[in-house]
Amino acid sequence: MTNFIFNPISMNSLAGISVSFIVALLCGLIITFVYRLGAEKPSKYMMITILIMPAVVETVIMLVNGSIGAGVAVAGAFSLVRFRSLPGCSRDICILFFTTAAGIAIGMGYVGYAALFTVALAVVIIIAEKIIPSDHTKKSRLLRIYIPEDIDYNGLFDDIFKEYTVNCSLESVKTIRMGTMFDLHYNITLKDASKEKEMLDKLRCRNRNLPISCGLFPVAKDEL
Repeated sequence: MTNFIFNPISMNSLAGISVSFIVALLCGLIITFVYRLGAEKPSKYMMITILIMPAVVETVIMLVNGSIGAGVAVAGAFSLVRFRSLPGCSRDICILFFTTAAGIAIGMGYVGYAALFTVALAVVIIIAEKIIPSDHTKKSRLLRIYIPEDIDYNGLFDDIFKEYTVNCSLESVKTIRMGTMFDLHYNITLKDASKEKEMLDKLRCRNRNLPISCGLFPVAKDEL
């Protein structure tokens, strides 16, 4: 068992190539499951990318193994690729590094090590996502309130926030409309999401019925 994990298999036979390719696809499937489990809005094409990435990397590593010329050619080809999509979040980048590492290990022949590494890290990610609290929950809100410039915003809504929120922080203040109004940005966590409208009605009475917006935190996009 130890020999299978830490000793590379031969890539000079059809059996060795077939085993490495199948293991690469299985590793991709496991990592895709981990990505799908933790993503709020998983992207179909991101999932396909994660699924095939270990097999693609494994094939490239296997073909250039021991060939300096082929390695330089592949590096030059990859350097021509320009990523035109938006930057992804840290979780997406970590998952892609995960798939790349698994593919490299398999391409070098360490099939057993790659399988063990993939399963172990997948378990760690799943446990971490369960036990580490998120910065924002389903009760977290971005609150934006407009008030006239003649009103002092310090402590203006404290009693309302104390009644309806678990925590509240004033993130930014800026003047708008030639200095005639203040635009206040708050991060809040509601005690009871069903009382959101009741809270907004009370806030409207304090800001002279000027516009108020309250929404969820934006979810990071899946593109890289």
